[in-house]
Amino acid sequence: MSLYTSFAVVGAGPTIGGRIVKALLERGASVVALARPSSTSTSSPLLEGAKIATADYADVKAVASVLREHKVEVLISAVAYGALPSQSTIADASKEAGVKLFVPSEFGLPTEGGKGGHLVIKSQFADYLKSLGIPSLRFYTGMFMEFIPLFTGVDTGKFLILGKGDASFSTTALDDVAGFTAHVLTSLPPAKLHDATLRVEGERTSFNKVGALYASKNIPVEHVTSLPEGYVKQTLLQGLFEQGRGSSGWDNYADKDVPEDAHSGNAAWPGHQWKTVKEVLEL
Repeated sequence: MSLYTSFAVVGAGPTIGGRIVKALLERGASVVALARPSSTSTSSPLLEGAKIATADYADVKAVASVLREHKVEVLISAVAYGALPSQSTIADASKEAGVKLFVPSEFGLPTEGGKGGHLVIKSQFADYLKSLGIPSLRFYTGMFMEFIPLFTGVDTGKFLILGKGDASFSTTALDDVAGFTAHVLTSLPPAKLHDATLRVEGERTSFNKVGALYASKNIPVEHVTSLPEGYVKQTLLQGLFEQGRGSSGWDNYADKDVPEDAHSGNAAWPGHQWKTVKEVLEL
């Protein structure tokens, strides 16, 4: 079976979707960025060289028409949390258009067997793809390195750690996530991609270790019992990480971390030098 060469990326914004588009184009793939008509991301430099199409994600016929027109083999969803429900109609359109592989919007913590919040939403969607008979490929990457300052309150002038901060977690640079995604999708045979899960880890660290890097730049580190008002996502995430659930190797069924699994997918990109927190955050 030949390698995949034609892709559609839904949610091609500046965080991860647009970077995946750019990485696929650099590998010579045919890429269409599918956006809502109201999207402002279609003029992003990351999409230069890609075909641009717009459609209401809820309109199955319209989305299917775009996918058929561009002979899309693989659909990659990088939609944000608020748009996760839209994946169902995009999957329906993919089925109608004969898409061969669907990459759902994961790119974070392991969701298989998850029991709460977005973990359940993403896990249920994987089951929906299976019910449609569409093979899927899930990427677990840990926290994006670029998000660490956001989740530790660096904008307050301090590096805030909720709890002890010594639990290990996985973190991977955005460009590494995009590059890895594009690499495996264009270099591995479909049989190795269908209904598979790839777990990667650019670096295994802890908030205490990252805090030490910030301290070396004269940014004080403070252990707190609560984060500032309005830090809802930050509180949730740091709480999960304190339990060890921030690892790409976390097993929701066994409710424990399997550290050796966290970087099990890294070998699929032989010779690649994964970026470090120190390098990405310029610490």
